[in-house]
Amino acid sequence: MAAQEQLRLRRPRTFCDRKEVLNELNDAELIKRYRLDREGILFVTNLVRETLARPTARNKALSPEMKVIITLRFLATGKMQLCNSDDLGPSQQTVSRVITETLDALSSCPILAQFIKFPITPQETQRKKMEFVQIAGFPGVIGVINGTHIRITAPKEFEAEYVNRKRYHSINTQIVFDAKYKIIDIVANWPGSVHDARILNESGLNRFVFGRGMLPDGCHLLGDGGYPSKKCHKKTRSVVERGIGQLKRRFHVLHGEIRVSPPAKVCMVIEVCAMLHNICMDRNIGIPAGEDYNNGEEDDDQQPLEPPPQPAAARPREGLLYRDQFVNVHFK
Repeated sequence: MAAQEQLRLRRPRTFCDRKEVLNELNDAELIKRYRLDREGILFVTNLVRETLARPTARNKALSPEMKVIITLRFLATGKMQLCNSDDLGPSQQTVSRVITETLDALSSCPILAQFIKFPITPQETQRKKMEFVQIAGFPGVIGVINGTHIRITAPKEFEAEYVNRKRYHSINTQIVFDAKYKIIDIVANWPGSVHDARILNESGLNRFVFGRGMLPDGCHLLGDGGYPSKKCHKKTRSVVERGIGQLKRRFHVLHGEIRVSPPAKVCMVIEVCAMLHNICMDRNIGIPAGEDYNNGEEDDDQQPLEPPPQPAAARPREGLLYRDQFVNVHFK
């Protein structure tokens, strides 16, 4: 009887009406809120539609399009609260679950490899060189490299290893741009205390691509004093500074404190933002007006040339993955 009484008194679930943003907003409004136009949102959704459309027993299950839209809103603003205050419908708990699910799908190796590709063939490397020559006449450059710190909340494990030289917790992210401001390689999984030079030295980019002679002769990355044995030309190297600034202006989640855990999820956020940035570049989708971050240029995150000693706990469990042309070092 008690069970029957409880069943009788149970409140029926209520559902908020969900805003059909793809039908209600024009492309300019979509880009301002989600950084992609209608066709771009559908393009990204189709990349992960099968994964996100898995059968569920939930009533009013979210469509793959809505899951992608919620995730894009979070990446564009860095605030989960705005994902449900936009009349999208889901509760805060659902928003958190959906963002995790969508990030996990978009950050899979096969999908990232489609859009973040390091030039390998003679034809690709020659084209990259010519594009950089047109900037300032600097020869032989196929990419410009820099490090940037993405702020995170203090993790529960190895907390001290994530404190960088500016005394905040971060993921130290190595990023390489081509002359057209497209990202051609990214390493986003090292604690903030790790020096840029070590990240480069232990990256798949160094071990496989340059270390094993996979490139034609005369191909170089351009960095600054934080990277040993690399020449620097200010005008050419400024591409990476502006590129990182554009990435953070496009996706505000990257220039505030990313309040998700554990750090491995932050790494997914960074990689997915990099991939979406390239998709925006491919589709000629600009950054909405007024989305200013440091006038489009990156802060000086470089560390002294001599890396500080690294405690053993700072060394992540390493597994080298060769992602087609997307080469990286990842936690396993």
